[in-house]
This record gives sequence, C-alpha cells and structure tokens, in this order.
Amino acid sequence: MGMKIRFRSMTLNDIDAVLQVEHASFTSPWSREAFYNELVYNRYAKYIVMEHNGRIIGYAGMWVVIDEAHITNVAVLPEYRGKKLGEALMRKLMETAKQLGAVTMTLEVRVSNHVAQSLYRKLGFLNGGIRRHYYPDNLEDALVMWVKLS
Repeated sequence: MGMKIRFRSMTLNDIDAVLQVEHASFTSPWSREAFYNELVYNRYAKYIVMEHNGRIIGYAGMWVVIDEAHITNVAVLPEYRGKKLGEALMRKLMETAKQLGAVTMTLEVRVSNHVAQSLYRKLGFLNGGIRRHYYPDNLEDALVMWVKLS
C-alpha cells in the first residue's frame, strides 16, 4: 500500500466529505438525509471512514444484526483506487464486524462489477444468489455474496 492511512468511526461532521466519495463512486448516490438517519437513528449501523493526510478518501458501512453483518456501502475516491485501499477498508470493516459479534457477512454487488467481485472473492466471499433488478438506476441484477468471519 505504501500510504499512511487511518480508520475511524464516521461522525455527523464527516457527511459532506463522505457525500463527495459517494457521488464520485455511484450512479445512485445516497442522500445527506440517508447518512444522517443511519448515524443518528439506526442502532444497527456502523460506518467507518478512511483518511489520508486528514482527508476522507473512502468509507464503508454495515448493519450488524445479532450475528450477521450486512454491508451497505463501500467506496473509495477514484484517484485512490488501484492502491489496495479498498481491500484495506474491507479488511477493517470485517475486523470491526467480528468485534461487534458478527460471524457472517453479506453484501450485494452489481453483476457487472467484476473488479469488486474479485476483491470480495480474495477476501473469502462466495456467491450466494442473485437479486433480480436490484439497482434502481438501470434495474441491473445484484450478486449476493457471503463470507464466514473467522
């Protein structure tokens, strides 16, 4: 990796920077209100940010319900991709999920997003099924993937 990065819990003060990552990463980005509600009202939600030189360059979120973690979002600014930072972010999220008592983790990924799928497989995720017409922007299917956290 070579870069000095830092992980910490996301706060309300991070929403503007996280929205920049969100808008640079997704065709159907979450709104400010969605992140606010996750941080303030969702007791199952846990979000972390990844910083480089004090700048938020990525973030990830999940819901931990009983012993299962469901990843909601994972994103890294485009100019920081290809540097194994997404992998570092995922590993930190998986470690956090284990600390919170999760024994399995799941996510949905676009069937066309082979780069992300390759990363998830590297981390031990296996295919679990298809959610038809999952993504509202183009009705693309989602591949559901699972991993047992050890």
